[in-house]
Amino acid sequence: MPAILNPSLLILHHHHHHARLSTAVLSLRHRLNFSLFSHSRTSFRAYSTSSSSLSIESSANQKVRTGRSGSVSSPPVEYDNAEKIDVNPPKGTRDFPPEDMRLRNWLFQNFREVSKQFGFEEVDFPVLESEALYIRKAGEEIRDQLYCFEDRGNRRVALRPELTPSLARLVIQKGKSVSLPLKWFAIGQCWRYERMTRGRRREHYQWNMDIIGVPDVTAEAELISSIITFFKRIGLTASDVGFKISSRKVLQEVLRCYSVPENMFGRVCIIIDKIGKIPMDDIRKDLQSADMSDVAIEELLQVLSLKSLAKLEEKLGASGEALSDLKQLFSLAEKYGYSEWLQFDASIVRGLAYYTGIVFEGFDREGKLRAICGGGRYDRLLSTFGGDDLPACGFGFGDAVIVELLKERGLLPELNLQVENIVCSLDQELQGAASAVATILREKGQSVDLVLENKPLKWVFKRAARINARRLILVGNAEWQKGMVNVKTLSTGEQLEIKVNELE
Repeated sequence: MPAILNPSLLILHHHHHHARLSTAVLSLRHRLNFSLFSHSRTSFRAYSTSSSSLSIESSANQKVRTGRSGSVSSPPVEYDNAEKIDVNPPKGTRDFPPEDMRLRNWLFQNFREVSKQFGFEEVDFPVLESEALYIRKAGEEIRDQLYCFEDRGNRRVALRPELTPSLARLVIQKGKSVSLPLKWFAIGQCWRYERMTRGRRREHYQWNMDIIGVPDVTAEAELISSIITFFKRIGLTASDVGFKISSRKVLQEVLRCYSVPENMFGRVCIIIDKIGKIPMDDIRKDLQSADMSDVAIEELLQVLSLKSLAKLEEKLGASGEALSDLKQLFSLAEKYGYSEWLQFDASIVRGLAYYTGIVFEGFDREGKLRAICGGGRYDRLLSTFGGDDLPACGFGFGDAVIVELLKERGLLPELNLQVENIVCSLDQELQGAASAVATILREKGQSVDLVLENKPLKWVFKRAARINARRLILVGNAEWQKGMVNVKTLSTGEQLEIKVNELE
């Protein structure tokens, strides 16, 4: 029987079940013993996004109608809880213990502060979206990397592989209720089922900044400025990283010269994005299959090897939109003061089908890592979802490659746990008094680690060192009777008796 994989459920589905099965299933519902399913042996076949369902062969040939959606499903598989579970997270994903969480928070805080510095507002979207949002017809890698399945309401859904389509959906939903330009940013987790390499996992967090409603390359210049501001904040310079800049309009002009059909444009971009990743012979074969003649292919590859605007002008002439946009961007870069960070590179096209104009990639000068970030103009994305197109551009900046780069450069910050006070009672009977002292300090906005058990002082001092406490506050009998506590400043060793109501 055809079936669908839901991450936590096996959903058995038949498109005629309303007509033929409802009576039988309702009667079975009372007669079946659910434990039958926990002993059934179930196997799954792998699946690509082109198939509408997954195959399940189950030795328990029973159907149970459950859930408000009315889908026919089996209960979750039962596991023997006594059996030791695999303590690692699913392949390609991460846990964030406190030390890793401190680094993540530091990174996100820098993303947020830069975005706010540039006048952007924060947004977010569901991690689970409709699969249709990501199924474009241009043969993108992203399509083959979707984590997607059919839910209990028979809807095709996917974990978001990127944030821009969700942004486009929200902009269309808001319609005329928002005033342009929109300057929005988001920091969200994205999922792609792909081969793992350094700086690439199956989930990552991504910082996106987007400007909706500005047709001019002033928008791209502002976005690049924000990324450079971020790089400077975390200690990177133009000798560590740079941006490769081009425009998809360069390709359009070349393809127009050789009468390559307009509908092949997205496909050609995706092929070119593989330069450097697959052999050039394969690139040529793929371009031939996209209706390009050998002459057009060689001309295109020549243009893509250009690394200066002057050479591009020799090839294309000065009148085209591509050159005009690029010249304006490089001119704005001078005014912003970041020219040294930019270089023209005609081979940059980006791997997503929706880009229409300027495209850019952040890279490390040593060339050891994948692109640090990338973005560009996508003026025609909204109409692919049935909305009215608006000029738009944005970038995505992942959390993985930048951490690798900071490790390489020895620039990872030291982020130790820091708590201002550690409060400890010297007698079990004074635990309540210690709680009262902790409350007074917390109400004054200070952080307090309250020792919750009767521990020897040696343990307390070790704990204070581990959490980098500034002060140790000891609640002892004699002092407490006078309404006082012992306050020790740990950096100097200075110790004072202070009235509880005078604690600062």
